[in-house]
Amino acid sequence: MISQFVKGRVCVFIDAANIFYSQQTLKWRVDYKKLKEYFQKECSLQKIFFYTGMVGAHDKQNKFLEKLRGYGYMVKAKEVKRIEVAPNAYEWKGNLDVELALDAFKNSDNYDTCVLMSGDSDFASLLDELKSKGKRVIVMSTRGHISKELLDRAKYIDLRKLKDEIVYEEA
Repeated sequence: MISQFVKGRVCVFIDAANIFYSQQTLKWRVDYKKLKEYFQKECSLQKIFFYTGMVGAHDKQNKFLEKLRGYGYMVKAKEVKRIEVAPNAYEWKGNLDVELALDAFKNSDNYDTCVLMSGDSDFASLLDELKSKGKRVIVMSTRGHISKELLDRAKYIDLRKLKDEIVYEEA
């Protein structure tokens, strides 16, 4: 399905937090092994990156990230921060938007199409820059988790359309 929208070499950049919230809306989980296989089948996949925040030495999360590395993902992770937003009220923040944007820009000579799995409007400038370099840009997310700024700048593919190909099924 995505093959009709890509050209040439493809790199995929996954904003894990955005996809996590998309999965809550979808009420199904992405199988990241199937996701990589899907891209390999559909296009000339060069690299696939995964950006996530981490909470301490969380064994389950560490095992998941090691599994992704084993599948061939380039995993970028950093510790989340606890930020006080009001007296005795905290939010957890583990934003890797800058790292994703830098990697997408620094690697742009190695791909013709950028697939951004995020809906975050912070990436609008990145897409503008990539398009000015002649890159095709595709965003993948879910309605309710994708900004108008990205919809205005790129071909949009709703994850719902890929469910049969990438859904995680319990063994």
